[in-house]
Amino acid sequence: MQVNDRMQRGYHYICSAPVGKKFDPRFRPDLTPKEMLALGVFGGVYLRDCTNEFPASWFSKAKLQKKGVYTQDASLNLFKVRASQPLSEWRKKGWIHKDDPRGWFQWYCRYYMGRRGPDDERQITRWMRMTRHVAQIQKNCRKGDWTCHPKQRQALLHWAYDSRTL
Repeated sequence: MQVNDRMQRGYHYICSAPVGKKFDPRFRPDLTPKEMLALGVFGGVYLRDCTNEFPASWFSKAKLQKKGVYTQDASLNLFKVRASQPLSEWRKKGWIHKDDPRGWFQWYCRYYMGRRGPDDERQITRWMRMTRHVAQIQKNCRKGDWTCHPKQRQALLHWAYDSRTL
């Protein structure tokens, strides 16, 4: 796959696994990238200039901001709250790998499509650490109460965990 978008020019990667299959056995996301985009993540500003890289079906029901708008709109998020830091903060904390300048979700989209690469272990480990938020919701919220801890629920959604089942 060749990528030419707003954040990457001339980046190439190879998909060596079937789409949506042969994941690391420790990595079991609840949601696909398509499902996440349709539910509402990242205030609707993520991947809008990457539509050629991923299947068109991912974007058919995606909740996205209008082109040219670069600020998140929390009303587009499933839990109607903002639950992510700006990309500049992610960079400052060293969370961004050069192959995926948009961060974890871009990594996940490419991993889902079949790319396997040098950052997989780090990203899977980061994903696994989100279970602490699952435990907090299970401990502090009644099952099915989406109003309980909405920021944590939205953050979990950004990491492909479906807290609607908790």
